Amino acid sequence: MASLGVHGLLALLGLWLCTKLFLRFWRRGASTTRLSGSPSPSRFLGVMRHLSLAADSSEIYEEWAARYGPAYEIPAELGRRKIILTDPKAVTHFYSSERSIYVRPENDRLFVDKIFGRGVLWAEGDTHKRQRKALTPAFSNAAIRRLTALFYDSTYKMKSRWDAILDSVPSHDGAVIEVQECLDSIGVAGFSHDFRYIDGQKSAVTAAFEALQVIETSLFSTIIFILSFTFPILLSVPTERMRLFWALRASLDVIAQRLLANTRREKEAGAAEELMDKSVIGLLLKAEMSGTELHMTQEEVTAQVPIGLLISVSLTVRSRALNIANLRCFDKWALVELARHPDKLRKDLMSRFSTDPTWDQLYSELPYLDATVLKVLRLHPPIGETLREVSSSIHPWHTHYQFRLQAAHDDIIPLGTPIVTPSGETISSIVIGKGTSVVAPIRFMNRSEALWGPDAKEFKPERWFADITTQAKELQGHRHLLTFHDGPRTCLGNAFALAEFKAALSVLIRNFVLEFPDVPDTKIEKHVSIVPRPKVAGQNGAKVPLKVTRVE
Repeated sequence: MASLGVHGLLALLGLWLCTKLFLRFWRRGASTTRLSGSPSPSRFLGVMRHLSLAADSSEIYEEWAARYGPAYEIPAELGRRKIILTDPKAVTHFYSSERSIYVRPENDRLFVDKIFGRGVLWAEGDTHKRQRKALTPAFSNAAIRRLTALFYDSTYKMKSRWDAILDSVPSHDGAVIEVQECLDSIGVAGFSHDFRYIDGQKSAVTAAFEALQVIETSLFSTIIFILSFTFPILLSVPTERMRLFWALRASLDVIAQRLLANTRREKEAGAAEELMDKSVIGLLLKAEMSGTELHMTQEEVTAQVPIGLLISVSLTVRSRALNIANLRCFDKWALVELARHPDKLRKDLMSRFSTDPTWDQLYSELPYLDATVLKVLRLHPPIGETLREVSSSIHPWHTHYQFRLQAAHDDIIPLGTPIVTPSGETISSIVIGKGTSVVAPIRFMNRSEALWGPDAKEFKPERWFADITTQAKELQGHRHLLTFHDGPRTCLGNAFALAEFKAALSVLIRNFVLEFPDVPDTKIEKHVSIVPRPKVAGQNGAKVPLKVTRVE
């Protein structure tokens, strides 16, 4: 009898789960417009395994856009479908509606909660607005102007390291260097924490992050990750990648608690008033003590520090945290591109300034440097796509390492270019029902020939001196790019990232000549990890050795 009772209980539990799942899918996107799109290679995973394991998913989106047009659907896991938008008018509407309609799904926020805590990455709605507003002064133009000297200081550390290597080489033919990345600036500027990465030291944080960059994703991990969008509880499965994320969180928490304790002691001693008004950690403590609308709880304050510290190491975790662009990734891609096209930028910089440019000069008086940076941002965005859903409510947890949203009610997305549905109807707008996933493929749109012309994939900074296409102008992101996201969740620190990026390039390109050690046309591929990094084709790991010589 007891045995029968257990079996009956299990049967009832199974029936309840099946009913809940059925109702969830039956309601999800029932009113969404049916669009043309890719057939499903798998009833279980749809096309998601194909996308997840692709070296460059933008190439897949490019193929689909050519076949199905600027708005189409793809089959996802367990019979779900996702709407893909590449129409500029539709994408602009999508981003502008993030706070009012589109929110992240449960697994997005759950992932962020597990790895960072309930900070600005986790927050939605008014909570996100309040936390973001409290952090904004740390990324203002005035704050960045004060921090420019620190950006230069970090870059000169790397210059000194390269000089020491060159001094140790007997010939004047230069040295082959595995290009290091300037990781110190944000740690010092925002959190009074120097990772000393450039000095050759590694912390537990940098070690954990590097392990995440090289880990091979197993089929099991990929399936668990894909299914977590339907069953967020699967994020608790201890896959190798999740164990590394948990170790990273533990290391970040240790540093965060130490930094907060040190700053609190300094304030009590009366020595931190300047820090309270200028640094990220100072503003956080100020918000914790504030009785105004910008007040943050101790839990919220503590959660912001791991986000900032990880940004110090990677500048995005592909979960788009603050989505300060992945400067580490940009630096490396920029040096690869400048190994191929170095002369114009060097001549322009050396003809204009004999000393380091000020922040104001970096901001507005170096058009070719600006164009070069924009070109790197356009061709090599660290985030592949923005992904959101339409949902009836905002859950207390949501996540993902892409951009995912859920809409709070049905939406109508306008199209700039009409499309034809599978039934033969021509439409100029799409109805998006509750629970429908919507994707804006950033990397594809940044390099789309339909938006940027037939030379869209070429490295041509001069593009920014001419009038860009009408189609590209329809995009509302920074300089018509989606690299920094758009809308109310646009990158909080984009000006910070651009200033550091420009400062680093201005020093390195004026002092060093970079070349590929073997042949000038060395083939470079993407190394797929948390963020796509360059690597020499056929080689293991995200490594690009460059021959470095001093500028004569």
